[in-house]
Amino acid sequence: MGEPILTPRADGLVESGVPVLLPVMAPRLQGELSAAGFGDLALWGEGDLGRLRFTPLAGPYVHGPNMLTAPGGGIFVAQEAPVMAIRGASYRSFTPARRCAAWDRMAHPKAKVAREKGRRRIDLPWASVLIEQRGGDLVVAAGADLAEAERALGFPVETIVAEAHGHIAHCDRLPQADPMLRSMVMQGTHAALSSVRRDERGRFDGLAAGLHYSAPARTYYRDGYWTLQLLLEVAPAIVHEEIEMLASGVQPDGEAPSGVIVSGPEQARAWEELRTTVFGMDWIHTRSNDWWSDHFDSPLFFVLAVSDYERASGDIEPAERHWPLIAAIFERYRGLCEQGLPVKPRHDRDWADNVYRSGFVAYDLGLWAGALDATARLGARLDPALGAAAAKLARETRAALDPALWQAAGWYADYRAPEGLDEVEPVLEGHLALDSLTLLRHDAVPEPRALEVLEAVRRRLESRHGDQPFGDWGVMCAWPPYGRRADTRSKSAFAYRYHNGSDWPWLDGMYAQERLRRGLPGWRYPLLRWWETSLARGWMGTVEYFAPPWGRGSLLQGWSSMPAAVALRYRDVVLRGDAEEVPLFPPLL
Repeated sequence: MGEPILTPRADGLVESGVPVLLPVMAPRLQGELSAAGFGDLALWGEGDLGRLRFTPLAGPYVHGPNMLTAPGGGIFVAQEAPVMAIRGASYRSFTPARRCAAWDRMAHPKAKVAREKGRRRIDLPWASVLIEQRGGDLVVAAGADLAEAERALGFPVETIVAEAHGHIAHCDRLPQADPMLRSMVMQGTHAALSSVRRDERGRFDGLAAGLHYSAPARTYYRDGYWTLQLLLEVAPAIVHEEIEMLASGVQPDGEAPSGVIVSGPEQARAWEELRTTVFGMDWIHTRSNDWWSDHFDSPLFFVLAVSDYERASGDIEPAERHWPLIAAIFERYRGLCEQGLPVKPRHDRDWADNVYRSGFVAYDLGLWAGALDATARLGARLDPALGAAAAKLARETRAALDPALWQAAGWYADYRAPEGLDEVEPVLEGHLALDSLTLLRHDAVPEPRALEVLEAVRRRLESRHGDQPFGDWGVMCAWPPYGRRADTRSKSAFAYRYHNGSDWPWLDGMYAQERLRRGLPGWRYPLLRWWETSLARGWMGTVEYFAPPWGRGSLLQGWSSMPAAVALRYRDVVLRGDAEEVPLFPPLL
């Protein structure tokens, strides 16, 4: 391909000669905007607002977190209220959303549109929008009701602009770095901080997964866990609040859903209507506040989050208060053990939610080892008997891993069902999966094995070395593709797509960290190659996943802040440079 569409600057901002989508997320307002003169807006917890059209801004363009500037103006999003200003632009139109979300099947009254006091007022059943032209500036505010929108509209343009610049400064966490690394850390920090959502009263309302994961408004256990790796450094109080919100979804028997729904009243009503009237929905989402009930990895992430927070902050209060839940999770998984390891049923309910992984799943077993260590460590203080039982089971788990999953080729199998679990045929997916690095992250395997796995990842999953036809573009999450067609569905049924080989930045960050903490070279490639590819293709912000044949997932994904979190944790090392440097923007097919 030719020259990259986006280029990082020395100040950490990113420039382009053509308009690209700018993803924006503040505590309430969110959307995707383009300097070409349009944007789709939504309000957290309430739903879609509609499409705004305005006169285009002429380039070149400079992009930063929640901000775009051009010679004649720019787009600026405030932090303290759901309001944005587009300088140097004039209003053209606003098309109100007919539904609060694409899945909304309820009959809503038509939005009311009026002009009053020199402004346009749009009243949706679930939100209000106010639009005002102030000379050469266009101001757009929103709220769950008219009062919230009016408060937001009261912000002077200068205040909106100042808040946008202040947010960029807050995200600029590695100013000494080269442009590529500095811009990645800035955008990754933005992704983590912008995932922190608020309700109309300013109260914490969960960590959003990303722009395309906001309806119904929900906060995930796994996405939240990887996002809090950066927040533990820059906003530890938020981690405490997220733990409390996730605790509300953990059941007395230790079960937990994929995420906890936190929608406002109208969106919640529309979701409940869908959940209870569409065949099969109430089987998937068994409780009104559950997003996808009974996920195999979620309870383990809850334990890990509590432990990580205590370790980072010294505050053991959440662990004390939620110890009954941690104990229930321990007993739940201990009851699932066969041959010393918990057995995952054949369903698609862990992070690889398009794959029917079953039996001994390397990814889940790595989380289990980490949760056992956390339970043992916290239990030594809170419940010595249970802590000792967890420590004993942790030793047994580690001893059982090699017989269950080790492959002679030099890595741990993705998953293997113990004999008798699958009635059709024995299940072994022996390919190399990047998410199996949870085993390394939690020191579940001997160090010689860990080094073998990291070398296999370097040779087989880094696209610059791997056997795949699309050139050098990132780190594949699995290779070769899944061998059993019956084990995949939806997007992951296709090679390279989604869980079947795409690049996921959160996994890249975990891989880079395993190299960094062992002092191994080659960490810069997973830390930055995804970002280089994103910029080359004009994707502004942290993408969810991507692969050359299929494009990308959601923009501004919270857990894609993992590479930035790792860079900040190992800042002294990354600023010294990698012994194995990679040229910027090598050719892509």
